[in-house]
Order: sequence, then C-alpha cells, then structure tokens
Amino acid sequence: MNPIAATWPLLLGMGILMLGAGLQSTLLGVRATIEGFPTTVTGIIMSCYYVGYLLGTRLAPRLLARVGPVRVFATLAALASVAVLVHGAWVHPAPWALMRLLSGVCFAGIYVVAESWLNHRASSTNRGQLLAIYMLVLYVGLGTAQFLLVLSGPESDQPFMLVSALISVAMVPIVASAQEVARPAAPQHVRFRDLYRNSPVGVVAVAISGMISSIIFSMGPVYARLAGLGTRGVAEFMAVSILAAVLTQYPIGRLSDRMDRRTMIATMCLVATLVAAAVELLGPLPHSMFLILAALFSGAALTLYSLSVSHVNDKLEPSQMVAASSALLLINGTAAAFGPVITGGLVSVLGARAYFGILGSLTATLALFDLWRKLRRGPVPRSQKGPFIDTRELVAYVGLNPAPMAGAEPLEPRAARHGGKSGKSDPTH
Repeated sequence: MNPIAATWPLLLGMGILMLGAGLQSTLLGVRATIEGFPTTVTGIIMSCYYVGYLLGTRLAPRLLARVGPVRVFATLAALASVAVLVHGAWVHPAPWALMRLLSGVCFAGIYVVAESWLNHRASSTNRGQLLAIYMLVLYVGLGTAQFLLVLSGPESDQPFMLVSALISVAMVPIVASAQEVARPAAPQHVRFRDLYRNSPVGVVAVAISGMISSIIFSMGPVYARLAGLGTRGVAEFMAVSILAAVLTQYPIGRLSDRMDRRTMIATMCLVATLVAAAVELLGPLPHSMFLILAALFSGAALTLYSLSVSHVNDKLEPSQMVAASSALLLINGTAAAFGPVITGGLVSVLGARAYFGILGSLTATLALFDLWRKLRRGPVPRSQKGPFIDTRELVAYVGLNPAPMAGAEPLEPRAARHGGKSGKSDPTH
C-alpha cells in the first residue's frame, strides 16, 4: 500500500490539530492584551507552555510503554480540548498559566504519538518524503490558523470554543485509523558537557534558537497588538512569520552542505540582526514593508535550529545521533521557556519596540560567539561532513524515541575516534 495513502488520516488529523494550536497561541496573546494583563505576566503565562512541553516529552514515552499510543493520544487530546475551554471560562492569569502548562504536556505527547505512527509506517526509502509532507501540513495549518482569528473576534469566547472543537475533531481520523505501533524505550541521560565540548557553536545556537522561536510564536501576537495592529494585522504578521520560515529551511540547509555551517549560522544571524535593527531605527513603517521585514527576520532566524543541529551531528557517529538529538531538544526547550518571560519583562519596561531589540540582540550575540569560535577552530573537513539534517526528520525521529540510546558512549569528535584530526588542535574547540 502507498505509505502516503496509508497515512492520510494522520495528516488530516494533524492538519486540523494545527489549526487549533496555531489559533490558540495567537488568541491568548491578543486576548491577554485586551484584558490588560501586564506583559511580564503574559510572558510567564506563555512560557508555561514550554515548561509543560518539556514535562510532556519525558512523560509521554512512559505512558506509551504502559497503555499504548492510541489511548495516550485520545486522553491528551481530550485534556487539551478542555484546557482551551478553561481559558475562555476563567480569564485570569493563574488558571491561564496552569492550563497553558497542561497544553504543553498534552501537545508534546500528541506529537510523540503522531510521529511514532508516521515512523512506523515509513521505510528508509520514503521516510524523508513522508516527514517532509507531514511538516508541510503542520506549517500550513499553523499559518492558516492565524486568519481564523479574524473570523471570530478575540474579545468573545467563540474562538476558544472553535479551538476546542478543532482539537476534538482532530482526534476522529487519527483514533479511528491508528494502529498499535512499537513502543519507545524509557528515557535515559546524556552528558551535556561532552556535547558542548564537541560543538560549542552548535549547542549555543540550539539554545538561542529556542529562545528566538518561543519569543516569535508566543510574544509575537502581543507585540503586534501593542504596536497598534488590529486583529487582521496580527494575523498577517504571524502568518508571514511562520510561512517565511517554511520557504527558507531547505535551501539554506542545502547551501550549508557546501560550506562551513558556522559561516551559514553567522550569516543568518547577521541578516536577522540587520533586519531587526532596521525595524527599530526606521520607526513607523508602511504595513507592507513591515510585513516584508518580519518575514525576512523569521526566514533567517528560524533556520538556526536546523543549521545548528546539522553542525553538531557533523561531529558524531550515526550511533550517537539519537542520544545527542534528545539532549539538543532538551536544551532548546529549556531555553525556550525563558524567552517569553524575558521578553515580557523588557517590553513592560521599554515598550513594544523592545521586541525586535531583544530578538536582534540574541542573533547578534550568537553571531559574535560564532565568529569567535571560528578563530579558535577550523571548519569540519568536507570528508567528515554529513548531509544537511532537516529538523523535520530529526524531530520526528526523536519524537519516536526521545531517549538516548542505551549504553551510548561519551561524545567525542568523529575524527578523533578514527585517528584523524578535525580542524585545529585546540581540544576545547
């Protein structure tokens, strides 16, 4: 049977789910500003999602091992649907923070289940194609969801009901068609200091990219609202930010295969920093120009995770990549939890313009660190450089088994284990 045809219920269900998830994130940011929540409080609320997501990535594999993926998916989707309704019923920071954390736990588990099913149906010859289609569906759902906010005013309870309905409907094709799949092994640990020693630029870039993405997705709607945009303007701002990143991921990643990935990371940081500076310095801009600059920033900044993960994996043996990928996701998620909190606090003091100032400061910091490391160590030799790792495939694989492999060795440079040299002799990179 054609694997794509076999996975259409999953793709349909996840597409519907992303409509709900994308609308929920933007809705909460906009509604929080309407209700007069301090931006610091809003940042804390939005950060709770990432805390819950980290908990969910650890909890979901254990639940899968006990009761199986179909029951886990149905349970978590039902809880996520209820959490959205609670947001609408009790408009207060405390229950919102708690429900946002619960949503993070639920969506993390849902992704693990969905991607486990996808990997179970895929083979080595079609996995990349399937996962690319899967991620395309997710991004299109997230981008399209922004315009649902225009159809149902954020001042009312209707959009909360719509999100709940979408999450509930998403269960139907998946639960009705899903089959039991192999259950993942229990999570284990990896030595983070060895991972950093192997690739300082990669690890730091993974952390900073987590902060950047969480700021864009969580505080982007808040910024747009505080900047004076209406509901439609907020939807357009978030839509171009998401869809621009879809267009840049693959070509930038492939280009990094032909040159030092650190050069590409520094280049994308430089582009993003210049765009952020332009938004800050040029003052009020025509709406179309503002959207173009927002798209340019996201298109550059949201490639950093893929580039950094690929750079880290250039230094690893294939048998070590799952362990390292799990650790990188943990680093990325932990950093992401701090992004909205920091941004909310600074925006409350400095105003809405601090949004791009913060993002530009992060990309500038990473660019400087990257360039400093390039002075300390040469590029990975072409003979030891693996192909670009599109995080669409990486995240899906780690979603299947987010644990490090049992008995994984401490991480060392690939060349060192083969008696060769990798760059300069500086052991600290």
